[in-house]
Amino acid sequence: MPNIKSAKKRVKVINTKTMRNKAVKSDLKTALKKADAAVAENAENKEEVVRAAIKKVDMACTKGIMHKNAAARKVSQLAKKLG
Repeated sequence: MPNIKSAKKRVKVINTKTMRNKAVKSDLKTALKKADAAVAENAENKEEVVRAAIKKVDMACTKGIMHKNAAARKVSQLAKKLG
């Protein structure tokens, strides 16, 4: 356990950021799974679901949770599956 005040604050801040990042990652994974399932089942709303997944990927990239090249690769893969 940290003894210095600034170190104690860093522990709090890191925990807060970790929880936020974990929530965004979980939401992203769920959206990607839904998009894959919609494309595999050839659902009538597959374009809408894929568009939502691409938006989640872009948001994760913007927040620094996902590298920009990894995000571009995911978007490309989703577009390829859709088209």
